[in-house]
Amino acid sequence: MEDIINGVDTRALRETVEAVKADPGLAHFEFRIFNEWMGGGLNRTTVYDFYGTRQRIAHETPFIMYNDEPPALLSGDAGPNPVENLLHALAGCLTTSIVYHAAARGVKITAVRSRFEGDLDLRGFLGLSDEVRKGYRGIRVFFDIEGDMTLEQKREILAAGPTFSPVFDVVSNGTMVECVLEEDAKQNAA
Repeated sequence: MEDIINGVDTRALRETVEAVKADPGLAHFEFRIFNEWMGGGLNRTTVYDFYGTRQRIAHETPFIMYNDEPPALLSGDAGPNPVENLLHALAGCLTTSIVYHAAARGVKITAVRSRFEGDLDLRGFLGLSDEVRKGYRGIRVFFDIEGDMTLEQKREILAAGPTFSPVFDVVSNGTMVECVLEEDAKQNAA
Protein backbone atom coordinates (compact mmCIF):
# COMPACT_ATOMS: atom_id res chain seq x y z
CA MET A 1 0.00 0.00 0.00
CA GLU A 2 1.24 3.47 -0.88
CA ASP A 3 2.24 5.46 2.24
CA ILE A 4 1.23 8.96 1.10
CA ILE A 5 -2.35 9.29 -0.16
CA ASN A 6 -4.04 12.70 -0.49
CA GLY A 7 -1.03 14.23 1.26
CA VAL A 8 -1.65 12.03 4.31
CA ASP A 9 1.05 9.68 5.63
CA THR A 10 -1.17 6.62 5.97
CA ARG A 11 1.55 4.59 7.71
CA ALA A 12 1.82 7.27 10.42
CA LEU A 13 -1.99 7.42 10.56
CA ARG A 14 -2.20 3.67 11.17
CA GLU A 15 0.52 3.92 13.84
CA THR A 16 -1.37 6.75 15.55
CA VAL A 17 -4.60 4.73 15.56
CA GLU A 18 -2.79 1.74 17.08
CA ALA A 19 -1.06 3.91 19.71
CA VAL A 20 -4.39 5.43 20.79
CA LYS A 21 -6.00 1.98 20.90
CA ALA A 22 -3.20 0.83 23.21
CA ASP A 23 -3.24 4.02 25.33
CA PRO A 24 -6.53 5.97 25.14
CA GLY A 25 -5.03 8.79 27.26
CA LEU A 26 -3.06 9.87 24.19
CA ALA A 27 -6.35 10.94 22.60
CA HIS A 28 -7.00 13.83 25.02
CA PHE A 29 -6.36 17.17 23.33
CA GLU A 30 -7.03 20.70 24.57
CA PHE A 31 -7.09 23.48 22.01
CA ARG A 32 -6.92 27.09 23.15
CA ILE A 33 -6.91 30.57 21.73
CA PHE A 34 -6.40 34.03 23.17
CA ASN A 35 -8.70 36.78 21.95
CA GLU A 36 -8.50 40.56 22.36
CA TRP A 37 -11.18 43.06 21.41
CA MET A 38 -9.72 45.81 19.24
CA GLY A 39 -12.78 48.13 19.00
CA GLY A 40 -16.13 48.06 17.25
CA GLY A 41 -16.65 44.53 15.99
CA LEU A 42 -12.93 43.86 15.48
CA ASN A 43 -11.23 41.08 17.47
CA ARG A 44 -7.72 39.63 17.21
CA THR A 45 -7.16 36.00 18.11
CA THR A 46 -3.74 34.45 18.67
CA VAL A 47 -3.07 30.72 18.69
CA TYR A 48 0.21 29.80 20.39
CA ASP A 49 -0.05 26.16 21.35
CA PHE A 50 -2.24 23.22 22.24
CA TYR A 51 -2.06 20.20 24.51
CA GLY A 52 -2.08 16.71 23.02
CA THR A 53 -0.46 13.31 23.44
CA ARG A 54 0.25 14.26 27.07
CA GLN A 55 2.35 17.30 26.21
CA ARG A 56 2.16 20.97 25.38
CA ILE A 57 2.90 21.45 21.69
CA ALA A 58 3.80 24.93 20.45
CA HIS A 59 3.01 25.94 16.90
CA GLU A 60 6.13 26.81 14.90
CA THR A 61 4.88 30.37 14.78
CA PRO A 62 1.80 31.85 16.46
CA PHE A 63 -1.24 32.17 14.22
CA ILE A 64 -3.05 35.49 14.29
CA MET A 65 -6.62 35.71 13.02
CA TYR A 66 -9.07 38.57 12.90
CA ASN A 67 -12.82 38.77 12.86
CA ASP A 68 -14.88 41.88 12.32
CA GLU A 69 -18.27 42.89 11.02
CA PRO A 70 -19.06 44.54 7.69
CA PRO A 71 -20.29 48.16 7.57
CA ALA A 72 -23.88 46.88 7.29
CA LEU A 73 -23.31 45.45 10.78
CA LEU A 74 -21.60 48.62 12.06
CA SER A 75 -17.89 47.86 11.87
CA GLY A 76 -14.91 48.13 9.52
CA ASP A 77 -14.92 44.83 7.57
CA ALA A 78 -11.28 44.05 8.55
CA GLY A 79 -11.97 40.30 8.51
CA PRO A 80 -14.70 37.72 8.19
CA ASN A 81 -17.35 37.94 10.87
CA PRO A 82 -17.66 35.26 13.58
CA VAL A 83 -20.44 33.33 11.85
CA GLU A 84 -18.40 33.30 8.62
CA ASN A 85 -15.45 32.02 10.65
CA LEU A 86 -17.72 29.27 11.97
CA LEU A 87 -18.48 28.24 8.38
CA HIS A 88 -14.73 28.33 7.66
CA ALA A 89 -14.03 26.04 10.63
CA LEU A 90 -16.82 23.68 9.54
CA ALA A 91 -15.51 23.64 5.95
CA GLY A 92 -11.97 22.88 7.04
CA CYS A 93 -12.97 20.14 9.44
CA LEU A 94 -15.42 18.41 7.08
CA THR A 95 -12.89 18.53 4.24
CA THR A 96 -10.05 17.23 6.38
CA SER A 97 -12.26 14.42 7.69
CA ILE A 98 -13.20 13.45 4.13
CA VAL A 99 -9.60 13.53 2.88
CA TYR A 100 -8.09 11.65 5.85
CA HIS A 101 -10.72 8.93 5.84
CA ALA A 102 -10.42 8.53 2.08
CA ALA A 103 -6.63 8.18 2.48
CA ALA A 104 -7.11 5.57 5.22
CA ARG A 105 -9.27 3.60 2.76
CA GLY A 106 -6.69 3.98 -0.01
CA VAL A 107 -8.96 6.28 -2.05
CA LYS A 108 -7.10 8.99 -3.96
CA ILE A 109 -8.80 12.37 -4.23
CA THR A 110 -7.58 14.94 -6.75
CA ALA A 111 -9.74 17.90 -5.65
CA VAL A 112 -12.34 18.88 -3.05
CA ARG A 113 -14.31 22.09 -3.36
CA SER A 114 -17.27 23.13 -1.28
CA ARG A 115 -19.81 25.88 -0.83
CA PHE A 116 -21.40 26.72 2.53
CA GLU A 117 -24.56 28.76 3.07
CA GLY A 118 -26.07 29.64 6.43
CA ASP A 119 -29.32 31.43 7.27
CA LEU A 120 -29.31 33.81 10.23
CA ASP A 121 -32.02 36.21 11.42
CA LEU A 122 -30.59 39.26 13.24
CA ARG A 123 -33.75 39.70 15.30
CA GLY A 124 -32.39 37.05 17.70
CA PHE A 125 -29.02 38.77 18.16
CA LEU A 126 -30.65 42.19 18.50
CA GLY A 127 -33.02 40.91 21.19
CA LEU A 128 -36.08 41.81 19.12
CA SER A 129 -37.68 38.38 19.33
CA ASP A 130 -37.44 35.54 21.81
CA GLU A 131 -38.84 33.24 19.13
CA VAL A 132 -36.00 33.78 16.67
CA ARG A 133 -32.84 31.75 17.13
CA LYS A 134 -29.66 33.81 17.62
CA GLY A 135 -27.51 31.46 15.57
CA TYR A 136 -27.83 29.82 12.20
CA ARG A 137 -31.28 28.33 11.55
CA GLY A 138 -29.71 26.02 9.02
CA ILE A 139 -26.50 25.42 7.10
CA ARG A 140 -26.34 23.94 3.62
CA VAL A 141 -23.12 22.38 2.34
CA PHE A 142 -22.38 21.41 -1.25
CA PHE A 143 -19.28 19.32 -2.05
CA ASP A 144 -17.56 18.65 -5.35
CA ILE A 145 -15.14 15.73 -4.94
CA GLU A 146 -12.89 14.67 -7.80
CA GLY A 147 -10.90 11.51 -8.20
CA ASP A 148 -11.05 8.13 -9.87
CA MET A 149 -14.29 7.15 -8.11
CA THR A 150 -17.80 6.20 -8.99
CA LEU A 151 -20.67 8.41 -7.86
CA GLU A 152 -21.47 5.89 -5.12
CA GLN A 153 -17.84 5.93 -3.89
CA LYS A 154 -17.98 9.74 -3.77
CA ARG A 155 -21.12 9.52 -1.65
CA GLU A 156 -19.41 7.06 0.73
CA ILE A 157 -16.36 9.32 1.04
CA LEU A 158 -18.56 12.38 1.58
CA ALA A 159 -20.37 10.57 4.43
CA ALA A 160 -17.07 10.38 6.34
CA GLY A 161 -17.14 14.16 6.77
CA PRO A 162 -20.25 14.48 8.94
CA THR A 163 -19.56 11.11 10.57
CA PHE A 164 -16.10 11.98 11.91
CA SER A 165 -15.74 15.80 11.89
CA PRO A 166 -15.36 17.29 15.41
CA VAL A 167 -16.63 20.70 14.25
CA PHE A 168 -19.66 19.12 12.56
CA ASP A 169 -20.37 17.34 15.85
CA VAL A 170 -20.15 20.62 17.81
CA VAL A 171 -22.38 22.49 15.35
CA SER A 172 -24.98 19.76 14.89
CA ASN A 173 -25.13 18.43 18.48
CA GLY A 174 -24.19 21.47 20.51
CA THR A 175 -21.52 21.64 23.19
CA MET A 176 -21.73 23.03 26.68
CA VAL A 177 -19.92 26.38 26.84
CA GLU A 178 -19.17 27.95 30.21
CA CYS A 179 -18.43 31.70 30.36
CA VAL A 180 -16.79 33.05 33.54
CA LEU A 181 -14.75 36.09 34.47
CA GLU A 182 -11.02 35.42 34.67
CA GLU A 183 -11.05 36.84 38.23
CA ASP A 184 -13.70 34.29 39.26
CA ALA A 185 -11.79 31.43 37.64
CA LYS A 186 -8.62 32.38 39.53
CA GLN A 187 -10.52 32.73 42.80
CA ASN A 188 -12.21 29.34 42.35
CA ALA A 189 -8.87 27.70 41.54
CA ALA A 190 -7.31 28.99 44.75
